[in-house]
Amino acid sequence: MTSGNNGATTPEDDDPFGYLYADGQANGAQPPSGGYGYPNAVNRVRTVGQRQYGQQPGAGYGQTPQQQSSYGQPNAHYAAPETLPGGAPTTQTSYSTGTGSGGRGRGPNTKGLLIGAIAVVAAVVIGIGVAMLGGDDDKDAKGDDTPATPTQSQTEGSKPSQTADPGDEVELPKSDAKTLALGGTAATASDVKGAQADGGVYVTGFNQVGSSVTWTVNGIPKGGKYTVYVGYSVPGKDGNATLTVNGTPSTAPVNLKNYAHAGEGDYQKGWTKTYNYIQLNKGTNTIKVSCEEGNQCDALLDQVWLVKGWVKS
Repeated sequence: MTSGNNGATTPEDDDPFGYLYADGQANGAQPPSGGYGYPNAVNRVRTVGQRQYGQQPGAGYGQTPQQQSSYGQPNAHYAAPETLPGGAPTTQTSYSTGTGSGGRGRGPNTKGLLIGAIAVVAAVVIGIGVAMLGGDDDKDAKGDDTPATPTQSQTEGSKPSQTADPGDEVELPKSDAKTLALGGTAATASDVKGAQADGGVYVTGFNQVGSSVTWTVNGIPKGGKYTVYVGYSVPGKDGNATLTVNGTPSTAPVNLKNYAHAGEGDYQKGWTKTYNYIQLNKGTNTIKVSCEEGNQCDALLDQVWLVKGWVKS
């Protein structure tokens, strides 16, 4: 397109700066004085500085405005370009501030929105920080691979191992009548049935003061408390004897009661056992059962054995 006037009927093709070109001046273009530089041009704009806000329409450049409106009140002298002759109507969007009709329109309250947005961001940041701190604490407390709750096998495996008591691992000695050292009138026999010793052998002739059986015990793993058992039989009546350990008589006698409830004179049905609490040393010890003055010693003896600790039969 070249500069020039294609006709008054096509104002959209007018060149507002046609007066600057030689061919535009040849076509009658002039500097603007209220419209475009061509004759019969449509009046669309005004020269810069011609329109003054706060003046009545038509006031010239440099004229003093007659009245200015106060802040917040509509200016009666202001005229938008769309209200001037030749201006195209446009659609306006107004914002209400809630102050009533006639108030000056303002945009939405962006300050409140900004504060709300900042609060949301702060809450998110705080939540992330708390989660990270909590995760670190859990890791420090439990480690990376440690389950939250230990299993039964882990709980049992975490317990310290207990050192076995040597007295629990070693089988304690046991002796039959024929291996015991006999004193006084004591002798061995096997006529009466029911003895638990090897071959049914038992000690008889014990019913005399000075008679005794002595057991030398070897291999005691640990010094401490033990229980000594004596197998015996009485003829339907109670008896007792004296116990001596490592040369020291015990204050408690060997109780030879008729626990089997045998009839008078019935040794065969009178077999039973009794026990006493004693203290032994580690290694070798001597245990003696004897008939002393004041004892009732009418009994048959077949076995002696030990149990760790002070226990009951």
